[in-house]
Amino acid sequence: MNRSEALEIVKESIARVIPDPDFTALGPDDAFRDALEMDSLDFLGFVEALSERTGIRIEDEDAPELTTLSTSATFLIAHTT
Repeated sequence: MNRSEALEIVKESIARVIPDPDFTALGPDDAFRDALEMDSLDFLGFVEALSERTGIRIEDEDAPELTTLSTSATFLIAHTT
C-alpha cells in the first residue's frame, strides 16, 4: 500500500461515520477528531471502519497513532508491509 492509497482509505473510513467531512480544511497533521468534531463513538466507528476496510486488527493502544491523516496513513502502511 502506498501513501496515497492509505490516505484515501483513512478518508473513506472517516466519511463512513461523519457525513460530508470537509477534508479541504483539514491539514495532514491536524487532529481530525477536533477538526471534524468527532466524539468517542464516532472515533470508535472510524477505527472499526478502518479495520474492516484493511483487515488490520487495531488495538486500543493503537489509538494515539490514529489522530491525524498523516499518522493514520503511516500506521496503515506500517501494518500492511
